Amino acid sequence: MLTLHLQLIQMNKTILLALILMVSQMAFAQDTKKVNLYNPNENADSALAIIQAQAAKEGKHVLIQVGGNWCGWCIEFNRFVKSDAQLDSIVKANYLVYHLNYSKENENKKLLTQFEFPNRFGFPVWVILDSKGKRLHTQNSSYLEKDKSYNKEKVKGFLLDWNAEAIDSKKYNWIN
Repeated sequence: MLTLHLQLIQMNKTILLALILMVSQMAFAQDTKKVNLYNPNENADSALAIIQAQAAKEGKHVLIQVGGNWCGWCIEFNRFVKSDAQLDSIVKANYLVYHLNYSKENENKKLLTQFEFPNRFGFPVWVILDSKGKRLHTQNSSYLEKDKSYNKEKVKGFLLDWNAEAIDSKKYNWIN
C-alpha cells in the first residue's frame, strides 16, 4: 500500500512538472510571436546595401544579428541591449543594426555563404561588417550569455572591441 501511495505521489509530481514545462513553452512561444525583428520576405541583399551606404556616411559599422522571430535568444538580446541605456547608447553610436532572417521561409543562404557560414555557431550569431561590406568578425552568442540572458560586461566588450574606432589604424601609431 505504501509503495502504491509513493508511486501516485511520484506520478503527480511528474504530471505537475510536465504541465509547468508545457505552460512555460507556450508562454515562450507566445512571446516570440509578438516580436517581428526579422522579415522573412525582405530582400536582404538590397536592405543590407542601403544600410552599408548609410553606415559609410555615418562612419559606423554594420552589426548583423542572424536569427529569426522564432529564436528566443535573438529576442532576448534585442530586449537586453535596448533596456540597458549604456549598451543601447554604444550600439546607436557605433553601429547600424540589421536583423538577417534565417527561417524555413527564407534561409538567406547566399548571404550566409558570403559571410562564411556564421550559422555554424547557432542563433543568434552576429556578423560585423565595415562600411564597405568587409566581414570583420563573427560572434558566437554563447560567449556572451549568462543564465537565461546575457552578460553586460561581455556584450559591452564585444561591441566596443569591434567598433570603427577600435580598429582604426591611426589609433595605433606604431603602424604608421
